[in-house]
Amino acid sequence: MQLKPYLGLVLTVFLVFATDNARSQASPAASEAKLPLAIGLGVSGFDSDSNNDRLLGGTFWIDYSLNMLPHSLQGLGLEVYGRDLNYDRSQSEPSNLRQDVGGGGVFYSWHKYRNIRPYAKFEMGFGNMDYMNRTLRRVNQTRTVTSLGGGVEFRVMRSVWLRADYEYQNWPDFYKNTKPSGTLNPQGGTLGVMYHFGKPRLR
Repeated sequence: MQLKPYLGLVLTVFLVFATDNARSQASPAASEAKLPLAIGLGVSGFDSDSNNDRLLGGTFWIDYSLNMLPHSLQGLGLEVYGRDLNYDRSQSEPSNLRQDVGGGGVFYSWHKYRNIRPYAKFEMGFGNMDYMNRTLRRVNQTRTVTSLGGGVEFRVMRSVWLRADYEYQNWPDFYKNTKPSGTLNPQGGTLGVMYHFGKPRLR
């Protein structure tokens, strides 16, 4: 499964946010007039939770900060993302081992420091895994995936930030032949760079 099916979702979200921003004739004095949107790209390394094998791949994300919220809720935002883990599998794993996830959710970032922003996130989406079972038959399974995570963003230039991210996923009822059905829990990290077209309103 490729990430192509999720590109339409990402573009739609981007256009909705851009259109909404264009309709605004004035911005609050305490916030920037620029679109509070960030686009990022990174390299991910995950424990696939399949015989403790790790996979590498790429991740992209789009963040939109909800600057129109009351002051007490500043820091909340929306994120859509896609990840394709398809590289660096060990020799003991099947050649088709692959995990893809795409979805979105909410994040909360703390803006108390000028160049450093810790954040937490909760996301839901769809995950797909290709592998080979004990009878050497190729298998493809798709699940609704939930994930918790967080990390730190560090500004290196005016609009360019680095991100170090950790994520823990839950794929329910993945192993149907166990009682109860077993879950798959991939987890890992992403290092990436992101560009902010604007910035969230600071406290």
